[in-house]
Amino acid sequence: MKLRVRMYRQGLGDCFLLTCSDENETSHLLIDCGVLKGTSDAEARMQEVAESVRDTTGGRLDRLVTTHEHWDHLSGFLQAEAIFDTLEVGEVWLAWTEDPEDELAGELRKRKTKRKNGIVAAAKLAESEKTPAARRTARQLEALLSFEGDLGAAGTKTTAKALEWVKGREAQIKYLRPGEQLFDLPGLPGIRVYVLGPPHDRRMIKRSDPSKAHPEVYELAAAEGSHQGFLAAAEALAEDETPGAQPFDSFFRTEEADARRDNHLVKQYYREASAWRRIDHDWLGYAGQLALHLDSDTNNTSLVLAFELTSEGDVLLFPGDAQVGNWLSWEPLEWKFKEEGETRTVKSGDLLARTVLYKVGHHGSHNATLREKGLELMSSGELTAMVPVNRVTAKKMEWLMPFPALLTRLVEKTHGRVIDAERGLDDAAPQDLSDAAWDRFIARTDVQPGWVDYTLEW
Repeated sequence: MKLRVRMYRQGLGDCFLLTCSDENETSHLLIDCGVLKGTSDAEARMQEVAESVRDTTGGRLDRLVTTHEHWDHLSGFLQAEAIFDTLEVGEVWLAWTEDPEDELAGELRKRKTKRKNGIVAAAKLAESEKTPAARRTARQLEALLSFEGDLGAAGTKTTAKALEWVKGREAQIKYLRPGEQLFDLPGLPGIRVYVLGPPHDRRMIKRSDPSKAHPEVYELAAAEGSHQGFLAAAEALAEDETPGAQPFDSFFRTEEADARRDNHLVKQYYREASAWRRIDHDWLGYAGQLALHLDSDTNNTSLVLAFELTSEGDVLLFPGDAQVGNWLSWEPLEWKFKEEGETRTVKSGDLLARTVLYKVGHHGSHNATLREKGLELMSSGELTAMVPVNRVTAKKMEWLMPFPALLTRLVEKTHGRVIDAERGLDDAAPQDLSDAAWDRFIARTDVQPGWVDYTLEW
C-alpha cells in the first residue's frame, strides 16, 4: 500500500491531496483548497492547483474534505470553479458545525454572522474617518476580514458561497463529530479515520488563546481583554446602520445634541476647526481584537482527522487550523472496536504518540499547536511536519508565521524533517539524524515548483 500526501505551494493557504493506492485500486481525498485574499495572481494560482487535482485524479475525487469556513481553505472552489465543476465527487466530509439540523451549529452560525456584520460596519465607519489612526484601524480590520473573502454580505466571492459550492456537489454529505470512527472505507483498505474535533462545546470553541498561568503553547500570546461593550456597539452599527453607535450604556452618555447646547467646553469640542481632537470613534480600535476573536472561533471549529495506516501503526494528523480549545477537547476521547475477536481501545494520546506526519496547524501560528498535550506527545522516531506557509504574505499582513519558537521545536522533534511549502527542504541532514534515516526521508519526498509530495509505504 502507498499513501502519497501532496501539499500544494499556492501561497498562504491549505490544499492537500491524499492518494491511496495498491495493486487493485487508487482513491483520492482532497482536504481544503484555498489561498489568502490579496495573494498575487491568486486566481491563476488556484486554477493551476485545480488543473493539477483534476489531472492527478482523472476527474474523480472519492472524498472532498473542508475543515472550516476560511478563505485560505476554500477560495479555490470559487476561483477555479469551472475546473472543479468538471470533477466527480463521491463523498463530502464536513464538521458538525455545518449540519443544518444541529442546534448548537445554528447558534454558532447566527453568532458569527452577527459579529462579522458588526466588524464590517466598524471597518466601513473607520474608513470614513479622516484621522490616520482610524484609517489604520480600517486596514487592520479589512486584513482580518480577508479570511471571509469579499468584504461584506454582498460580496460575490465569500466563504459562505464557497461552502455552498461544496455542499451542492452530487455527493453523499457526512457531518462528522468528535469520537466518530470511519473504518473500512472503499478505496482506503486498512486505513482507519478518527474524528478528533471540533468539540461539540461552545466553551471550548471560544477558547482560542492559552491560559495565563499555564500556557499550553510555545509562547503566551497577549492576554485578551473584555470588550463586550465595544462588540455591542459594532453590532449596533450593523443592525441599525447608526454612525452614532457607542460602546457605553446610555446612562453614562450625554447625547450630542444636548452636549452642543448645554456645555461650553463641549461646544468648543464640536467646532469644525477642532475636529482633529475628537475621539468619537477611537473605540473602533478595539474592533481589531473582536475580529481576532471571530477569526479564532472559526479556526476552533476546524474538522480534525487522524488517519491510522495500520493496526496500532503510523498516524497522519490533519488538524485544520484548530486552536487551543479544540486541541484540549481531544484528551478524553477514546474509540473502542473489535479486532481479531478482542476489544481494542484507542485514545487520542495514542494517536499523537504514533503520528509520523503532522500537518502543522494555521501555517505555524503561535496558538495552533499545543505543547505538552500536542507536539510533545508526538514521540515517533519517524515524525515529519508539513508547514503550509508563505512568509512574504505573512509579513505583509504583519503576522509572525511560522512562529519562531514553534518552528525551532518542530525542527528538534522531527530531527530536521520539516517540509516547508515556501522553502522546500533543508539541504543537509541534521547532525542528530543518521544518514540512513535522512536518505529514507529524502526518498519519500519529491519537491516540485507547484507542490511537495511525501509518500508512505506499508
